[in-house]
This record gives sequence, C-alpha cells and structure tokens, in this order.
Amino acid sequence: MLSHEVIARYGVLVVFLNVAGSSLGLPLPVIPTLITIGAGIALTTHVASSTLLHFATIIGAAMMGGLLGDLVWFQGGKRYGESTLHIVCKLSLSRETCVRKTERFFGRWGVRVLLVARFLPGLSLVAVPLCGAMAVRLRSFILHDSAGVALWASVGLTISAVFASQIDGVFALMAHLGWHTLIVIGITLALYVSYRYCRRILLAKALEKARISVGELHALLANNPRPVVFDIRSAERRILDPFVIPGAVLADERKLQRIVEYYGANRTLVIYCSCPNDVSAAWMAKRLRRAGVKLALPLSGGIGAWRAAGFDVEPVIAANDAAIGGEGRQLFAQ
Repeated sequence: MLSHEVIARYGVLVVFLNVAGSSLGLPLPVIPTLITIGAGIALTTHVASSTLLHFATIIGAAMMGGLLGDLVWFQGGKRYGESTLHIVCKLSLSRETCVRKTERFFGRWGVRVLLVARFLPGLSLVAVPLCGAMAVRLRSFILHDSAGVALWASVGLTISAVFASQIDGVFALMAHLGWHTLIVIGITLALYVSYRYCRRILLAKALEKARISVGELHALLANNPRPVVFDIRSAERRILDPFVIPGAVLADERKLQRIVEYYGANRTLVIYCSCPNDVSAAWMAKRLRRAGVKLALPLSGGIGAWRAAGFDVEPVIAANDAAIGGEGRQLFAQ
C-alpha cells in the first residue's frame, strides 16, 4: 500500500490528473486510482473527521479534473456538433453502439443523464459533447456534470473505505509477487484490448458483405415499386441534422415486428443510420432478413454519403407529414 506521506503529498494531484485525462478520452485507471488512494487514507487516518476531510479534498480534485476535461468536449459538441460525436466515439472500445445508446439516454433524461453517465462505460464520453450539441445551457451542464463526478467519486471512495483491509491485502500480495503481477496484469489488459479490436474488425467485415451504395439506391428510387427507405437515426440526431433522404420513413429498429408485418417479405428495404460503420442499420437489416424479408440492406455511408454524392435531401418535417398521412408509417417512428 502507498505510504501515508506519498498519499498526502501526491494523492490529490494524481486523482486530478487521472480524472482530467480520462474525461479527455485517455484510457486511465481512474477507479482503481480512487480506490487505492481512498484505502490508503482510510488505513492511515484514524480520526473519522480527518478521513472525511481528506475524502472531501479528493472529491473536489476529481470534480475539478472532470469538469475541466468535460468542458473541452462540451464546447466541441456545441461548436462542431455531429463531427465531435464521431471523434469521441472513435475513442471508445464500444464505438459501434455508444452514440446510439447515449442518444436514447439523453432523449429520456436530458442533461440529468450526466448524474449517472460515469457509472456506465462509454456513456460519459459521448453524453458530454451531446449536451453541447443539443444546446444545453452552460450553467446547467456545469451543475449536473459536477454533481455526477462528485457522486461517482464518492462511491469509489466509499468502496475503498469499506474494503480498505482487503485492498491492503491485495497490494501486499502484489508486492510479494513483484514484477510477475505487473506482467499478468499487462497481458490481461493487452488480451482484452486485442479481443475488442479483433471483434470490431470481424464485425465490420461481416457487415460489409451485404450493403447498398448511394448510387445504387438512387437508381432504384427511379423504379416502380420503389424500395422503402428507413431513417433510424435518433430524434436527437435528427434535431442536429434535420434532413432525410427523399421519401424516407422515420423508424425505430426496435419496432421490427411491425415493419415486417406491414411491408411483408417481398419489398426491398434500405436502412440508414448515423452510427460508425453503419452498424445499427446493418444489424437491423440482418434481423429483417432473419425475419423473412428477402432483401434488406444497410445504406453504405448513410445520409452523409448521399449528400456527398450530390443527391437531394428533404426536411425532416416532410418525412413527419408523410408519416402522419402515409400508410402505417406512424407506427414505426420513435
């Protein structure tokens, strides 16, 4: 276990730097650091009031570090919107799904999602710039973000205080085993990161096999019957980019059964989203095919590729009007 002198001298600084770096997207062991320092304080400070004072100082350092890092992404989301979301998603080990899940949390809870964001892996990194992109007021962001960091740090320190003796025993065992422990930990982390990376590569290759390009879709839309185009972006993403491919149906991939029942198995269905690697659209297309639809394809590159090819888009309000007056389309929107 770290000595009392080391914790007293560097503990606050280490927590501040760890939380700030983690908020910026660096893969730092913040919770282990909090637990280690908290356990050291609990074991070496025998007066309850003194322990609470030390913990309050650590929580304050965590709040300052977290808010400093989060303000960078908040301002990035406010200024650059969707581009910032794509950048932070690339920093996540679960980047294929992190934006989609975060948008759903935000759609339900708003800025209050920051109170629990740090407890859920990948959520905090995306929720912060999403708050900026969704024009959350700076004062409200600071209050909720600070409260969320304080709650998260308090839980970590509480765990360290409750299990201080056990944590001390673990560190004593690690000290006894020496550098062999570091090797085992390093190999375990390397294997985990390699697994996630290989899984991502295999998933991308599997989903790449059955896609449709924007050029192919544009040509198909001139045919009769036209393919049905589903826009499965979240409501929050449509606020950031209020345009759709002409004739697109606003849909939620969770309402798969309704879609299959309405359109049947013989209609060509094309799906696009705003996810990295079009993963949500690809998964929906795969599930539609399993449900019996003969031709369900994700659109490669989504609406961004459609625009880049020079094809027209229409306002979301036109799709909403179609959904209200169209044949059953109101069943599929979020």
